[in-house]
Amino acid sequence: MSVLDRIGQKLLFSFDPETAHGLSIAALRCGLPVGGTSPRGARLPTRDARLKVSLCGLDFPNPLGMAAGYDKNAEVPDALLELGFGFAEVGTITPLPQPGNPKPRIFRLTADEAVINRLGFNNEGHAAAEKRLAARKGRPGIVGVNIGANKDSADRIADYERGVARFAQHASYLTVNISSPNTPGLRNMQAREQLGELLSRVMAARAAASAQPPVFLKIAPDLVEAELEDIAAEVAEKKIDGVIVSNTTLARTGLRSATAAGEAGGLSGKPLFGRSTAVLARMRKLLGPDMAIIGVGGVDSTEAALEKIRAGADLVQLYTGMIYAGPALPGRIVAGMARFAEREHLKSIGELRDTGCARWSEQL
Repeated sequence: MSVLDRIGQKLLFSFDPETAHGLSIAALRCGLPVGGTSPRGARLPTRDARLKVSLCGLDFPNPLGMAAGYDKNAEVPDALLELGFGFAEVGTITPLPQPGNPKPRIFRLTADEAVINRLGFNNEGHAAAEKRLAARKGRPGIVGVNIGANKDSADRIADYERGVARFAQHASYLTVNISSPNTPGLRNMQAREQLGELLSRVMAARAAASAQPPVFLKIAPDLVEAELEDIAAEVAEKKIDGVIVSNTTLARTGLRSATAAGEAGGLSGKPLFGRSTAVLARMRKLLGPDMAIIGVGGVDSTEAALEKIRAGADLVQLYTGMIYAGPALPGRIVAGMARFAEREHLKSIGELRDTGCARWSEQL
């Protein structure tokens, strides 16, 4: 981390986590220099043909993306792309605005380089996000939209159908998020019967929409083998385009931050890396070589990103890692990937995929 990044982190860490998050969004929205990199393009992201990934009809300039949860209301996707990300995912967005769970609801576990959150899909709703996404029409860059259901919805599957209908024309891809632990009962939709109905209706909604972007399913890391097998079967049967592995975890194994570790919510950051990567590898084995998979959870360095690819990921996402390593992290990771490809004489970073899949899947 640069000196400027360290100063910026110290400043942000003087605020509570949710205020710090809002300030970082405001900085990007206003075009202020962040971590030595200007959202207005003063430093160009690393461009290397060996890092390009073609997947689901999309051409990603590099395999590193910003995960959902940071830009919940689609306020700064283009600024994120200019930090060096190959793609950005906004959301989770629900049909109606909702405040989420009571504050405080984000907790830093600094000793573990982790975060626990129980936000509960706080966002401004479909209309506000659609207005922003429609305004960026014609701009370059891959921007995915993560859709969810309102907490008090009478028909949660219908909420996902509404998300598809609303954002299909604006999204490079859509992510169906049923794996947040912070909306009561949401993870139950990963059970096979409910999942089958959900995916059938989502794909029908996409077929009826004005555009047909790829659809990804985001799953939890806390699933057992039988549940992973059921999900893989439904994903294949319903012809979903890809899977994102994984969301936050309810596990608290091995944490050093004793006080905050007792807080309810989903854990993200470095402690999630092992479990999420093992689940990723297992899903690659279950789904086969042709299914698109995005790996997320504990990515905070070039080596961590490369290890996700070795385990079976086509693309990689991060969020919490940037809280602890600074906003220049995506640029450093992408530059590190380019150096690795050069050193290993790779024609494409995709040559690395699955080389560690067997090893990682055995750790589940």
